[in-house]
Amino acid sequence: MIITGDDSEYIAFVKARLRDQFLMTDLGPLRYFLGIEVSSTSDGFYISQEKYIQDLIARAALGDERTVETPMELNVKLQPTDGDPLPDPTRYRHLVGSLVYLAVTRPDISYPVHILSQFVSAPTTVHYSHLLRVLCYLRGTITRRLFFPRSSSLQLQCYSDATWASDPSDRRSLSAYCVFLGGSLIAWKTKKQTTVSRSSVEAELHAMALLTAEVTWLRWLLADFGVSITTPTLVLSDSTGAISVGRDPVKHELTKHIGVDAFYTHA
Repeated sequence: MIITGDDSEYIAFVKARLRDQFLMTDLGPLRYFLGIEVSSTSDGFYISQEKYIQDLIARAALGDERTVETPMELNVKLQPTDGDPLPDPTRYRHLVGSLVYLAVTRPDISYPVHILSQFVSAPTTVHYSHLLRVLCYLRGTITRRLFFPRSSSLQLQCYSDATWASDPSDRRSLSAYCVFLGGSLIAWKTKKQTTVSRSSVEAELHAMALLTAEVTWLRWLLADFGVSITTPTLVLSDSTGAISVGRDPVKHELTKHIGVDAFYTHA
């Protein structure tokens, strides 16, 4: 259990009440919790999973000390029929499951983990080789951490992107976003879209709508914490077409097949 707050006396009171009801031990300041390492400095907090990565690489029993610069090759398109089926997919499933948890502190592997997770039911030798590449990447970047500065603005900054028709199996697009609270990265996601987008603008608008829903929830959550955000939260995208449609309600009539997402993003 983690107890946090800005009132040390009340935290001590909560601990005392818990000790009255349960057999528990106070481990002191937070340093390690469920595989997540936390370190505090005068500038802010760092979170990482360095030991978790070391244990994961040890379980994978990699045969060399090779490292790579990126977790996945550029423009790679994996399909279910690539390679030969693995005789025993247990290790593949175990490693992918571990990577899913590792993505809690490593947003840089969010995309490859999303791709590799799609093949856990019937992984092949090709899928497994790409999985090992992710582990080689982690070996070379094991010390990377997320930083949460103590002094930072309480304004949300959001970035959205999409890859149009990127899945060769069903031609569905991928949505991706990340959200910063001041200088702190607090949310990110890579998710396959539920429908087939008929244009790159449509794919980008779906991604923007997904991000808008996340931002709406985060603003409500911050309000519950007593953080009032009175200014609009900008959703940043590199698609001029999607931005044009999202900004201009008149164009919603010209794009009725994606009008709901366009209206929701604009609102």
